[in-house]
Amino acid sequence: MHLPPLFRDRPRSVQVILGGVIPLALGGVAGIMVGISAGAYWAVGAVGAVGGVLAGLEHRDGWGGADRGVVGGGLYGIGLLAAHGIAGTDAKVSLGSFPPLLAVVTAIIGMLLGALGGRIARVLRERAGEEPPPPPELASH
Repeated sequence: MHLPPLFRDRPRSVQVILGGVIPLALGGVAGIMVGISAGAYWAVGAVGAVGGVLAGLEHRDGWGGADRGVVGGGLYGIGLLAAHGIAGTDAKVSLGSFPPLLAVVTAIIGMLLGALGGRIARVLRERAGEEPPPPPELASH
């Protein structure tokens, strides 16, 4: 299996798009869908969940994937709440009694999904015998 390049090795512009713009935009789509259709909202959420695991594959292990996932999940939740607020529609699914807490919940879910992807990547790299070099901050020691 071919794994994607490590996130840290990608150009900064690509990191911003993959780690920030896409989760925020996908959350925005979910925020619009929550006022239109429960099924569409959950479908967008499923795409985000798969994306969270795939994003974890760009890291050396579960810890790196978790770090990325918490940011992506938090941005997803913020985008969802902002777009839903701007749309001004009635939610077809419950956003909880205190909707801002949803961003914390999506951050935690993102962390777990990213960690899963990072762990899968580590196992696949170990099986293939291709351990990536240590992060730059550890390589100089």
